[in-house]
Amino acid sequence: MYKVDHYIGGKLIAATGDKTAPIYNPATGNQQGVVGMASQADVDMAVACANEAFAGWSDTSIMKRVNILFKFRELLEANRDELCEALVKEHGKVWDDAMGELTRGFEIVENACGIPEMLKGDFSEQVGTGVDCYNTRQALGVVCAITPFNFPAMVPLWTIPLALACGNTFILKPSERDPSCANILARLFSEAGLPDGVFNVVHGDKVAVDRLLEHNDIEAISFVGSTPVAEYIYHTGTSHNKRVQALGGAKNHAIIMPDADLDQAVDAMIGAAYGSAGERCMALSVAVAVGDEVGDALVSAIAERAKQIKVGDGMDKENEMGPLITEQHNAKVKGLITEGEKKVPKSLLMVVTFKLRKG
Repeated sequence: MYKVDHYIGGKLIAATGDKTAPIYNPATGNQQGVVGMASQADVDMAVACANEAFAGWSDTSIMKRVNILFKFRELLEANRDELCEALVKEHGKVWDDAMGELTRGFEIVENACGIPEMLKGDFSEQVGTGVDCYNTRQALGVVCAITPFNFPAMVPLWTIPLALACGNTFILKPSERDPSCANILARLFSEAGLPDGVFNVVHGDKVAVDRLLEHNDIEAISFVGSTPVAEYIYHTGTSHNKRVQALGGAKNHAIIMPDADLDQAVDAMIGAAYGSAGERCMALSVAVAVGDEVGDALVSAIAERAKQIKVGDGMDKENEMGPLITEQHNAKVKGLITEGEKKVPKSLLMVVTFKLRKG
């Protein structure tokens, strides 16, 4: 059993209350740790710390900020296995999938290292008689991200490096289901030379989220998660005069034409639908085959290929598909399958077919 605390001001800080949430190993179903849940006071502490650090960080030269990000990128690569293991043990991804997630996140750090070019302003001389016009880009202040369980490393890394490179200070509220990656990132930032208070991690539930949405000293919020929560985040945050990016759930569709390479289509659909146990925002959920013949062949091929997927603990690098993250999620998926079997003919469970009409 281990405990995950907040990371505020360059050090671990225990939650002020006694509320905790369990951390399970999805592959075994056993509890392996607990995470301290933030009170409003904990959030206020993190915001005050980030707010205090903002003046010095925003005045730090762009190249000094970028040099820290370069060092952070080196540390990410050096500690890739530690991050990957945390992903596998807390989320349930298989090893290769976790490695792929990290690579996608590292790419954004590399992009942020080029921020001096992207932060350039504009200047126009004599736009009117004796009038010149210019614009500059300046940091906002304290910004935060509320990130989902399904990509505990990649989604935070979509926002943190760019925000820090631009001179903002940052508060991350990760999912309480798999919180360890966030603390590893915080530790690596400190090792890279990031000043204390510039990047902070607060763990929690709706109490923490609501306080972040309402706090006067937070200028902008980024969220990734379900559509209902995204709507709540957007309306609450904007009503408190914040810039809000709210990304809700997604649905992907595949259309298989009569002349498609069936083997290639099936391989792509298996990866898209079954990868990460289907817990991706962009997981394939609907397949439409043009013509009964294509549809029947596709159903048969997918069913055969799905039987060959090697399912198991992601720490075994031979496995291709890991578990769902919680027992509750597992029960929900089983319930949806059962409901679908009752309502939809078995021939339509996996693929919907239709015939092209002439003209």
